[in-house]
Amino acid sequence: MLVLALSVCLAQSPDTCKQVQLTFAADNATPFQCMHYGQPEIAKWNVLHPEWTVRKWSCVPADRMPRDI
Repeated sequence: MLVLALSVCLAQSPDTCKQVQLTFAADNATPFQCMHYGQPEIAKWNVLHPEWTVRKWSCVPADRMPRDI
């Protein structure tokens, strides 16, 4: 399973940042599919969290994500 790993910062305080992970819906998705179809998921997250700005993002295997995020 792939995870969309986002690096986000507060719009009003750009030095305040955090990591967010979104589970990519397709179980057997390829990295290309995650990069392509993950963009709308990131846009949805951004609409729901307008106080945050997405700085960068990537598709990462779930087993490589730290447990505390």
